[in-house]
Amino acid sequence: QLQLVESGGGLVQPGGSLRLSCTASIAILDYYYIGWFRQAPGKEREGVSCITRSGGSTKYVDSVKGRFTLSRDNAKNTVYLQMNSLKPEDTAVYYCAAKRSRYDCDVTRENTYDYWGQGTQVTVSS
Repeated sequence: QLQLVESGGGLVQPGGSLRLSCTASIAILDYYYIGWFRQAPGKEREGVSCITRSGGSTKYVDSVKGRFTLSRDNAKNTVYLQMNSLKPEDTAVYYCAAKRSRYDCDVTRENTYDYWGQGTQVTVSS
C-alpha cells in the first residue's frame, strides 16, 4: 500500500517562498505520476500541478505558472513543489496524489488518482 506524506507547509508573508515535499512510503514512486491539489476554505479542491513519472513533463494551472515549480527525486521517493512569489490567494490545504500511469499527467481529473496524502496547510498572510 502506497502512502504519501506532505510536509513543508506553514505561514509565509506575501511574496515569500515555501517548498512542499511529498514523500512516498515505498520505493515504487517511479511507476506513478504525481499531482498537487489545493483546497481553500469554502472552495472546491483544484488541481495545481503535475509531473510525469520520469519528471520529463510538468503541467501547471494558469494561476501558478511562473511562480511554482514541480520536480521529483525518485531515488528519494519524493516530489517537491517549490512555491515562489506567494499570494494570499494561494492560501489553502495542499495535497499530493499519485496515479499509476506511464502516460502524460493530468491534473484536471482528480478522481482518477489512486493515492492521496493527508494535506499540509499553507497560509500566505502579512
